[in-house]
Amino acid sequence: MKISAHTQIRFSNNISFLDKLLFTKHVGIMLKSGIPIAEAIDTIKDQSSSTFFRSVLTQITKDLENGEMLEKALSKYPKIFDSMYVNLIRIGEESGNLEENLSYLTKQLEKEHEFRQKVIAASMYPTIVLTTAVVVGGGVSFFVLPKLIDLFKSLDTNLPLATKILLAFATFSQKYGIYVIIGLIALFTIFKYSLRYKSFKYLWDKLVLATPVIGKLVAGVQMTFICRNLGTMLKSGLPIVKALNAQEISTVNLVYRKYIAKLAEDTQKGKSLKEILEDGNFKYFPKIAAKMIGVGEKRESWMNPFCT
Repeated sequence: MKISAHTQIRFSNNISFLDKLLFTKHVGIMLKSGIPIAEAIDTIKDQSSSTFFRSVLTQITKDLENGEMLEKALSKYPKIFDSMYVNLIRIGEESGNLEENLSYLTKQLEKEHEFRQKVIAASMYPTIVLTTAVVVGGGVSFFVLPKLIDLFKSLDTNLPLATKILLAFATFSQKYGIYVIIGLIALFTIFKYSLRYKSFKYLWDKLVLATPVIGKLVAGVQMTFICRNLGTMLKSGLPIVKALNAQEISTVNLVYRKYIAKLAEDTQKGKSLKEILEDGNFKYFPKIAAKMIGVGEKRESWMNPFCT
């Protein structure tokens, strides 16, 4: 049975962020050169390392040749082209500034790619140390310590408390170690499945943000993505409420998604963003953000001073 590109994408996330970045950059360059959009995408598709992305671009090319707008063709693949991306394309097509908006998107994606690389590099060392500690500790607990139990038991001497505790742990590992491993795997599986439920994921996201050190890192990452995305959308001409609605859909952390939804709702009622942020309901939104956004609102460029 033949599977269409629309169906394939539902079963795969095998599309790198770099593929998306290069696609956006190359389409913008080719449009500036006077190449029609359908021809540009058809030319670019063979450069992708992902078979699925090539199939998606093939379908998008067909949609464009059938008279569809680029925004509508891209919106069929929300896992690749999020709401912010699609909205910027729509604004570009409606205003006749598609090349300029693709340039905005390219700069935004380049910043995001660079930031992701920094986060990965920063987390690499602690991840390696933690993984090594777990592997070594597990190896010693399940393979070395059990062999020492009989040796220490044969010694006719009063062992130190620390050694007794170590032997008790070794005995437990020898008898119940396999059940502990199975239990941990089961708990991890249940945890991953539970994250599909919004109520549980919201509580988990809130717990992570409340965790010392890690919470500040996560909050910083979320604020960076949110501010850069909103700044890009506003620069491209998207109204503030629509920009916030698009960002709400794109925000993965549910605590910050709730913040963005509140901002969109109150902004639509006529309140200023500075006024909304200062009401005390944005615990994980930096106080300096409200002040900088207030300065930006007065200058009608509210995201620029805080997010650059």
